[in-house]
Amino acid sequence: MDKRILPLTIGGLGIGTTEFAIMGLLPDIARSFNINIPQAGHFISAYAIGVVLGAPLLVGYSVKFPPKKVLMAMMALFTFFNGLSALAPGYTAMMLLRFLSGLPHGAFFGVGAVVASRIAGKGKEARYIALMFTGLTVANLAMVPLVTYIGHTFHWRWYFAVVSGIGLLTFISLRWWLPAMDGKNDAGNIAGELRFLKNKQSWYVLLITAIGFGGLFTWFSYITPLMTEVSGISQGNMAYIMVLAGGGMVVGNLLGGYLADRIGAARTSALLLFLMMTALVGVFFFSTSTAASVVLTFLCGGLSMSVAAPVNMMMMRAAPGGEMMAAAFMQAAFNVANALGAYLGGIPLEYGMPYTYPSLVGVGMALIGLVIALRYMTQFGHQPVMMHEKRMLSH
Repeated sequence: MDKRILPLTIGGLGIGTTEFAIMGLLPDIARSFNINIPQAGHFISAYAIGVVLGAPLLVGYSVKFPPKKVLMAMMALFTFFNGLSALAPGYTAMMLLRFLSGLPHGAFFGVGAVVASRIAGKGKEARYIALMFTGLTVANLAMVPLVTYIGHTFHWRWYFAVVSGIGLLTFISLRWWLPAMDGKNDAGNIAGELRFLKNKQSWYVLLITAIGFGGLFTWFSYITPLMTEVSGISQGNMAYIMVLAGGGMVVGNLLGGYLADRIGAARTSALLLFLMMTALVGVFFFSTSTAASVVLTFLCGGLSMSVAAPVNMMMMRAAPGGEMMAAAFMQAAFNVANALGAYLGGIPLEYGMPYTYPSLVGVGMALIGLVIALRYMTQFGHQPVMMHEKRMLSH
């Protein structure tokens, strides 16, 4: 791997660990705070809301600073608030700290996506963005299962301590390995950075991401009770299930970047949404089978990360001159998907329905996303990349 991209990958590792490990520890945290699992699911939504608000606000404030300094500042905030989360005394404090921990997430990936595209050679932009998001996938393959095991065996508070350690490592690696880059861009100010919001193409991409790919978060947010209460997998084996989901994410992330460079980002996104619907239907009907549930865990894990590179490329090409803010808005959209998935997926559970029903909600969300993606393709999917976009991508 290109050493210049490695700090972004390590940052993705830390962010992926804090974002996804909590899903495997919801029962532990719920018992500790004397709340039910759907209420503990609100911690997922609080983090996601922090990402949604923090991404545009922090990028807007820091748009004229060098990307390297911005990334280091975001990781310092990330490390600090996750460290405090280990000391949260109760439900209200944890909600606030999860929100604050989420604020730098979107800005880090928003700036990082632009930096990755600049580092990449021509024609490799999607693959380099995928390499940055490899940190998220490796987190689910290795760190999330490890932290899940530590949280079950010792205490869930150690999960946040580990995340803070990764954040510190990221800060150091950014200082030493990430090349310095000019922070100025063609837009020159926040208003210019936000100009892409006048572009209908940008709103299509944001909706595809926020609604369509929220479908998989209905599944992943409640994966632990689904596996333990429906699929017959013991709590002690959940670490292995998280490894399996993480393995799928590694494969799916790299495959998504490869397909986007080969067949186009729009076609790739539509294909992935259709496959997502199919997989979630499978979760609803076949989760009572342990073997089928294991296979579906790998497939859904792969689909959950395969979209990252394609939709980011779609958005960056729709926002020449405002790529950094556009990439930040994409992180906001991903976490709207996270928050919607966790919230809407929890509604059937509040009414006492089985843990297979969140995936049925996810099918509906993915279907809406697919309809929007097909509409996007009829209007924008076959447009060539303009010359000013090529210059941007080959910076």
